[in-house]
Amino acid sequence: MRERTRLASQIDAVKGLERDLTDALGYAEMADEEGDEASLDEARAQLKALKERGGRAELEALLSGEADGNDAFVEINSGAGGTESNDWAGMLLRMYSRWANAHGMEVEFLEETSGEQAGIKSVTLQVKGTNAYGWLKTEAGVHRLVRISPFDSAAKRHTSFASVWVYPVVDDNIVIEINPSDVRTDTYRASGAGGQHINKTDSAVRLTHLPTGIAVACQMGRSQHQNREEAWKMLRARLYEAELQRREAAQAAIEDQKTDIGWGHQIRSYVLQPYQMVKDLRTEVETSDTGGVLDGDLDQFMGAALAQRVGATRDA
Repeated sequence: MRERTRLASQIDAVKGLERDLTDALGYAEMADEEGDEASLDEARAQLKALKERGGRAELEALLSGEADGNDAFVEINSGAGGTESNDWAGMLLRMYSRWANAHGMEVEFLEETSGEQAGIKSVTLQVKGTNAYGWLKTEAGVHRLVRISPFDSAAKRHTSFASVWVYPVVDDNIVIEINPSDVRTDTYRASGAGGQHINKTDSAVRLTHLPTGIAVACQMGRSQHQNREEAWKMLRARLYEAELQRREAAQAAIEDQKTDIGWGHQIRSYVLQPYQMVKDLRTEVETSDTGGVLDGDLDQFMGAALAQRVGATRDA
């Protein structure tokens, strides 16, 4: 039923584009015959909007991976640099939250560790929406910020790093077998917002998969039981993503691309001073609209990275 719904939605989108294109062209022809420049301008705007819709629909049609249609877990971790890097991680959190909201997706906080003075040290989100993982998976890697630090009284330029990791929420129909003896469970007192009960009991849960070293944590639930259940979902998702990465590693083109996804090998640079520019180092896509990007306008970067990734897979 999910596959049927997905295909029906894609077919309806194409039919809608065809219908709206026919209407816009007819409107433009009528305006041209009458010499109505105002109506012609309106028709041009309609055609431009249709081109953008068509481009996004074309990219969504490429989201045919096994888990592309699933919801996504997003982890953001600040790099070395204290307050400056924590603030940058907080800016990334805001950026991805705004992107998700703009596309009708829901954002749920699962774990958050605040910085001492500002920003966050780490945060884990669940983004719920159609093709959430398919779009967000292109954002995995290290993000670099260059700006005049608001925390530096000398007003010097600082460079900060933060990492973003994305993995799919595993559906119930995908079976991930985990030996309970391979998992260490730790409980601790939750930090941050959540009320008196959450902060006075050991309700937070961290699971560590010993064979792989993969660790997940959840502290936003009201009880240890809720956090444990959510942490197990996250662990299954992480192990599933690790398996997907192992499959991709077998393809030389994808492997070459993934060598850039590591600490010190940023995928994108956000420069706010001395000039303004955001540049993706994988696709060479860049823009001077830094404010728009930090407000969640990421489609141009995601689309280019997705097209490049799909092209590399086809070549392989």
